[in-house]
Amino acid sequence: MMRALKILFGFALVILGAVMIITPGPGWLTIVFGLGVLAAEFVWAKRLLDCLKEQGLRVRELFNARQPVRRA
Repeated sequence: MMRALKILFGFALVILGAVMIITPGPGWLTIVFGLGVLAAEFVWAKRLLDCLKEQGLRVRELFNARQPVRRA
C-alpha cells in the first residue's frame, strides 16, 4: 500500500511539473522532485534523474564559462 502511494505521488509530481512548465511555477524543480521519489522504486527514473543532473552540470559550466571577467 505504501509503495503504491509513493509511486502515485511521484507520478503526480512529474505530471504537475510538466503542467507548470507551460503555466507559471517551478516546473523543472517539481519534475526533479517527482523523479527523486520514483527513483526509489524504478531504475528508469534513477537513470533519467542522473541524466538530468548531468545536463544541469553541463549547463552550469557553460553559463559560468560565458560570464565576463569583472575587473576592478
